[in-house]
Amino acid sequence: MEPFVSSVYFGDLLAGADEAGRGPLAGEVVAAAVILDPNKPIAGLADSKKLTEKKREALFVEIQEKALAYAVASASIEEIDQLNILHASMLAMSRAVNQLSVRAEHVLIDGNRVPKDLPCPAEAVVKGDARHAAISAASILAKVTRDRDIVKMAAQYPQYGFEKHKGYPTAQHLAALELYGITPIHRRTFGPVKKFLEG
Repeated sequence: MEPFVSSVYFGDLLAGADEAGRGPLAGEVVAAAVILDPNKPIAGLADSKKLTEKKREALFVEIQEKALAYAVASASIEEIDQLNILHASMLAMSRAVNQLSVRAEHVLIDGNRVPKDLPCPAEAVVKGDARHAAISAASILAKVTRDRDIVKMAAQYPQYGFEKHKGYPTAQHLAALELYGITPIHRRTFGPVKKFLEG
């Protein structure tokens, strides 16, 4: 896939932003923003979904050590149900960019839309997590943070198997919903969960 190079911004204060957790039936949606340091390259950055868990965990630490700035933010389950998942994802990305300790001059957003309320100009980059290192770094921070959050929930709701499916609608997860009903961390507006509420 063609690497992405901005045609409008050429400086170093370029942030990448991405989210994790649009598809699951449970948990918050988590976003991250990262400004990489051109003098401290990080090898092996790629779309977080294409990396092994072990590799993601190692890069998670390296990104935090080497980045000029990074921030992780989320949108709550209530916000997801109130706004819808797309708008909640945008809100989480906007929060992450606004929380960077170094102000970005330009932001590359994974996907085909740009959130509102950003502190600087931005571009949407389709499949950006595979095409630009800063977006890849953001996707890794967001995914590792979200996976850790949902695994903590697994201890609270052990019968659902969150540590295995991370909240995605697998057969195991749907069977657990049938048996035990929904938890406070389930997204009530998502089809399979809504069905149980209406049933």
